[in-house]
Amino acid sequence: MSRKVYDSPAAALDGLLHDGMLIHSGGFGLCGIPAALIEAVRDSGAKDLTVVSNNAGIDGAGLGLLLETRQIRKMISSYVGENAEFARQYLAGELEIEFNPQGTLAERIRAGGAGIPAFFTRTGVGTAVAEGKEVRNFDGHDHVMERGIFADLALVHAWKADTEGNLVFRKTARNFNPMMATAAKVTVVQVEELVEPGTIDPDHIHTPGIYVQRIVKLPAGYEKRIEQRTVRKRAGTAGAAAGSETATA
Repeated sequence: MSRKVYDSPAAALDGLLHDGMLIHSGGFGLCGIPAALIEAVRDSGAKDLTVVSNNAGIDGAGLGLLLETRQIRKMISSYVGENAEFARQYLAGELEIEFNPQGTLAERIRAGGAGIPAFFTRTGVGTAVAEGKEVRNFDGHDHVMERGIFADLALVHAWKADTEGNLVFRKTARNFNPMMATAAKVTVVQVEELVEPGTIDPDHIHTPGIYVQRIVKLPAGYEKRIEQRTVRKRAGTAGAAAGSETATA
């Protein structure tokens, strides 16, 4: 077995976690989140964490677990709804939040992975987002400077990987995962399917294995939570319902 493959989430994170570190956590809502790795972070007891994620999961799931145990000191996010504990801690002054427009957050992570320390964008100019940041005029328009983000650790969920760490993401579960995988000192991936090298068409690989240091395979039947399920009546069938999920994990 490849030296990159570990037997459990706890083993995959062994020796990597420490208080005060900066962690990328992939996903959008509960779609494509590294849930098993988040649980292992919770069990480790590491605290005072700064976590970069589109949002903070929901109460009782995803990053919501780390909020419940007060292990997160600061969130760098673009959306913080659906989580009552998040709101409670923020309003009580117990949790620091750095809000980002969603596209800006994605670009900050991508820039971090590309070795770009900062970039200018028109998004957020003249709003609270731009407070305390450098603003320059390009081509007659003001732009605010945003810093790239390079983390100590990236936690990623992928649909398939080979044992060398080449990754394939599935549908909307791709979201923030590929860019986060490139933007950290160490990237740890939980995968649903693990195959031998050479069995994935190179043209289908989304993230090359050079970015991945550790892999853990999820057990068969691992539950992937759905944040919100919306249903509608199936056309031509009275009373029948077809599931239309918020996102495909």
